Amino acid sequence: MELRKAKQTLREDMASLKRSYTKTTLLDLSAKIMDRLEETDLFQQASCIALYHAIPGEVQTAGLIEKWYRKKRLLLPLIKGNDLQLLLYAGKESLKTGVFGILEPSEDCEAVPESEIDLIIVPGVAFDRQHNRLGRGKGFYDRLLSTLDVPKIGICYDFQLKDQIPAEPFDRKMDLIITEKEIL
Repeated sequence: MELRKAKQTLREDMASLKRSYTKTTLLDLSAKIMDRLEETDLFQQASCIALYHAIPGEVQTAGLIEKWYRKKRLLLPLIKGNDLQLLLYAGKESLKTGVFGILEPSEDCEAVPESEIDLIIVPGVAFDRQHNRLGRGKGFYDRLLSTLDVPKIGICYDFQLKDQIPAEPFDRKMDLIITEKEIL
């Protein structure tokens, strides 16, 4: 119970911290993070990448998606019950607003076998220097990541990177974490 409470407190602290930044500042920081991501060998070598369409406060990915979807196969998650299904992004017209107000691919977008995915880029509420990730608490990404045997890159603002966060055995570690200031 204490671990659950610690996670919830950290989620609340991160939400408060995000509100202290302007939308413009977060967009500028997001652009720096996307630049760092594009420079990694993992990104350069991947031809099929799973990532996410950001909600306000998350590292913004829309520019990256638009820049790369004609050059690489980009997959976005669709919430199906308690799980995420990864579908091929086919342009802005293929998106719809999903369950939590997140832009998702429509169900008629092409599904790609998980064996074809080279890389997944993962959002998080917080990360730590041991490569642990704290999500929103619903377990969507933990369940998805448990089925994927591919490199995992967590992206976050520097203020979301902590020395240590509460972690459980089923939490999936990242292979890399990228902020506007560093790559771990």
